[in-house]
Amino acid sequence: MLFKPTFWLKSVLQIDEKFLRDNGVKALVLDMDNTLSMHGNPAAEAGVDEWLDRMRALGIKMRVVSNNTNKRVAPLAAKLGLEFTANGAKPLTFGVDRAVRAMGVKKSEALVVGDQIFTDVMAGNLAGIRTVLVEPFHLEKTWTFRLKRHIESWVFHRDYSKLEEK
Repeated sequence: MLFKPTFWLKSVLQIDEKFLRDNGVKALVLDMDNTLSMHGNPAAEAGVDEWLDRMRALGIKMRVVSNNTNKRVAPLAAKLGLEFTANGAKPLTFGVDRAVRAMGVKKSEALVVGDQIFTDVMAGNLAGIRTVLVEPFHLEKTWTFRLKRHIESWVFHRDYSKLEEK
């Protein structure tokens, strides 16, 4: 089940106190692009700042792991008040494993949260960490992202025109 997320939500904003408590979650390994912000955007999506504040108030540890460069990740992570790992090499597990160690939690207490099956979900599953697949805030326009999304929808029956909560 390398490609199958443990949970599938419309947005990171749906992760709330009940969800965390019911699943014994103490830490979140967060993707950045299309999970917290639009790809390439230097600002978080609407509601993300408030959601992060709620997570902090609950004592949830959080760290960004992104395949993007330090130049892209550092400014937004700083604005959001999050530690980060750039060049995370997802779907390899180096960045995810490093994040869990840095947060000082067991893998069973963490979730990897992201919008892509071939990077975020695979990295979490390979690392032995439960995963949350979220829908991207916006669909990307570049041909590489369109191709990746098309393959995801074909292989995993992921219909971006009718996003469903699972």
